[in-house]
Amino acid sequence: MTPSPALATLETPVALLDLQQLERNIHHMQTAVGALGVRLRPHVKTAKCVPVAARQREAGGHGITVSTLKEADEFFAAGFDDILYAVGIVPNKLNHVLDLRRRGCGLKLIVDSHAAAQAVVDAGRAQDHRFDVLVEIDVDGQRAGVLPDAPELIDIGRLLHEAGALAGVMTHGGGSYAMRGHDALVAFAEQERSRCVQAADRLRAAGLPCPIVSVGSTPTALFARSAAGLTEIRAGVYVFNDLVMAGLGVCRNDDIALSVLTTVIGHQPAKGWVLVDAGWMALSRDRGTQGQPVDQGYGLVCAEDGRVMDDWTVSAANQEHGIVTRRDGAAPADLAQQFPVGSRLRVLPNHACATAAQFGQYHVLDSHGAVSIWPRFSGW
Repeated sequence: MTPSPALATLETPVALLDLQQLERNIHHMQTAVGALGVRLRPHVKTAKCVPVAARQREAGGHGITVSTLKEADEFFAAGFDDILYAVGIVPNKLNHVLDLRRRGCGLKLIVDSHAAAQAVVDAGRAQDHRFDVLVEIDVDGQRAGVLPDAPELIDIGRLLHEAGALAGVMTHGGGSYAMRGHDALVAFAEQERSRCVQAADRLRAAGLPCPIVSVGSTPTALFARSAAGLTEIRAGVYVFNDLVMAGLGVCRNDDIALSVLTTVIGHQPAKGWVLVDAGWMALSRDRGTQGQPVDQGYGLVCAEDGRVMDDWTVSAANQEHGIVTRRDGAAPADLAQQFPVGSRLRVLPNHACATAAQFGQYHVLDSHGAVSIWPRFSGW
C-alpha cells in the first residue's frame, strides 16, 4: 500500500478513520444480526458522530442507543428519534428527558431499582407525562441490573406498569469482554440471551407486558447462535473495532477502522526508543489488552500506509509523548534510519471509545486517498 499524499499535510496527532473498513464493519454486524431475525439497535457512543450513525441506519439499523443525554440531544437534532438511553436514569435528569420527549423524541429510559422507578413514576404524574422505561437485567454480575429471578423485578415491573410506563427489559453482557475463545463467547452470548428472556417471561407470567427484550455487546452480537425471545440486539464498538476486540477473537487487527496518525519526533537509541507526538492525551490511558494473552501497551504500531508492524507497540506514554519500542525490548542499530524524524506512523487503539474521545473530529480517509473531516462531539 502507498501512503495517501493527503496525510502528509496533516498536523499530528489526528484520529484517522478508514472509510472502507468502517463500512465493512457496519455491513458485517448488520448481516450477522439480521441472520438472527431481530433488529439491530446500534450504540452510537463509540463514534459520537452523525455521519457514522447515518451509515449504520442506512445499512438497516433500527433506532440508536446512547450513553449520555448529550448524545440524545445531538442525534435527535440530526433526525434520530428512536433512542434508548442505556444508563440508569436519575431524578435530576428527568426534566431534560421530558423536554426531549415533548419535542417528539421517543427516548426510552432504564431503571434497576424500585427507588429509580418510583422517581420516574412520580415525575410522570407531576408533569402529566407517560415515560417509556425498561428494567435493566443483571445477567453476569458485572455492572448494574436486577437479577432475572429476583422478587423485586416483579415489584418494579408492576410499579411501572400501573403508571403506563413499562416498555420491557434490557441487558448488556459486559462479561463477554473477559471471555477467551470461540466456545466461551458462544456460551456467554447464550447466557445473556437466556437470562434476559427469563426476566421477560417472569414479567409476562405475572400479567405484565414486556414488548421489548433488548440485549447486546459487540462480542455477544457476533457470537450469538440464537435470538429466540429477543426483539433487538445492541452493539457499538464494532463500527471501529479495536485491539481488545481483536484480542478476544471478535475481529482481526486489519478490521480496525480507527487509528491515531502520529509523527516521529526523536529517538533514544541506547534504549531502543522511538519518540512520537501521540501520548496518552491522544491515545488515552486505556490498557484494555493488559489482561489479555498479548499486551499491546498503549497501542499497536502501523506504518503510515496502515500496514501492521507486529514487533512494535507504544510501550509507554506521557501526556504528549509516546514511546515506541520493539516488543522484545531490542534496540536496533538502525533505529533512526528505520524511523526518521518527521516520518508518520499509525497507532491502533486498545479501546476505540476511549481513544476517539480524545478528539473533536475524525480525518476520514477514503479509497482514493482523499481526506475529509467528520465532526465528533463529547460531553454529557
